[in-house]
Amino acid sequence: MLTQNQILNAGVVGCGGAGFPTHVKLNASADTIVCNAAECEPLLHKDKEILRHFPSQVIAGLTAAAEMTGAQRVVIGLKRKYADLIDLLTPQLPDFMEICPLADVYPSGDEFILVYETLGRVIPPGGLPIQVGAVVLNVETAFNIANAVQNVPVTGKFLTVTGEVQTPMSLFAPIGATFADCIAAAGGSTVKDPVCLVGGPMMGRLEDHPETARVTKTTGGIILLPQDHPLVSRMRTPWNNTVRIAKSGCDQCSHCTEMCPRNLLGHPVEPHKAMRSLLFGSDFLVPGSQFCSGCGLCSAISCPEGLDPRSVIQANRKKWLESGKKIEPIFRRNRADLHMKNRQTPIPRLVHRLGLTDYDVHADWNETVSRTLAEVSEVRISLRQHIGAPCVPTVRPGDEVSVGDTIAVPGEKDGKLQLGAAIHASIDGRIVEITDTECVIRK
Repeated sequence: MLTQNQILNAGVVGCGGAGFPTHVKLNASADTIVCNAAECEPLLHKDKEILRHFPSQVIAGLTAAAEMTGAQRVVIGLKRKYADLIDLLTPQLPDFMEICPLADVYPSGDEFILVYETLGRVIPPGGLPIQVGAVVLNVETAFNIANAVQNVPVTGKFLTVTGEVQTPMSLFAPIGATFADCIAAAGGSTVKDPVCLVGGPMMGRLEDHPETARVTKTTGGIILLPQDHPLVSRMRTPWNNTVRIAKSGCDQCSHCTEMCPRNLLGHPVEPHKAMRSLLFGSDFLVPGSQFCSGCGLCSAISCPEGLDPRSVIQANRKKWLESGKKIEPIFRRNRADLHMKNRQTPIPRLVHRLGLTDYDVHADWNETVSRTLAEVSEVRISLRQHIGAPCVPTVRPGDEVSVGDTIAVPGEKDGKLQLGAAIHASIDGRIVEITDTECVIRK
């Protein structure tokens, strides 16, 4: 049976979020493994493409995870609109696995929403899926677990490159390759001086230097947009302007709260109160803000004034976490059953509202491009690609390495292994530089 050390040494971390080390997540007893194949961020397709082209590996990874946790059931949350993919997978699933068809809504990929939609269980505010007997794994994480069974480490990342590129596609890039390498592989930009959005359009971030920015274990997508795209303008709005406009424009209609997915689960997340708090000073703390997921639905869809409640409640969330204060949250356990279904946001509506209709195309898997990308001449591999402390290099400048060789491992503190996962060479070459933050390999 797969062991924690195998997963740790293979460098497997969560591929769909902050990079939580998988060997720690699977050190638990659960009754169900939930595979997050919802991929609800608009324009991203890499998880669907992994399932389509590598189904046996994903199934093997989920099987290994179930054995480690003692889970008797595996549920794959996949949107029902992918009927052909469901038909492809269903005959290959063992008896203890099933597919739960999901609606095409946002944010069905939020693990809190996903656990409710697949299992009918509501995770408490600030809680984890394991508190309701579940472990949630991303599709790519399951793929990497299957490789760990064979002692094959994580050396590359599946991601979608789309938007203003010649050929939108999903590909496999070596860890440490530049975003510019990936964009060039997709045929390059179709507009002059594009803006690079990393991740999805709802929860992603702008990257000002794609020529030097590097692929990590958590990079899920690269989207190129024109400089004058309204989504870019919103993301570039200075914080002082956001506060000024919110103070003058918010009429406390509470639509942002009534449409909030976490609030619909019964969690005490109330963006309209965070907006109101701006009138009371910068140090005012709004109880419940610390449970906001940052999905951005309140800003993208809910507000009739076009304001930005997400930025405001996220700022309040940060102040809550920095304060160290704790409260017992009010948890309305039956709220999801009452309101969730009739207040969900359809993805087509969201894509239209974000001004992304022209880019809503399939970004299919391209194996030929992935093979070409593997031949990049240099990679800069971050020593911190996960929640926890940076890894400690095990190599020195001048050392020759091959793909899959370990180059860094979690360090120790007070005699205990720090939270993290091993990091490996993603190309053949020589170590030419090691800093506090990265290791550089050149062919």
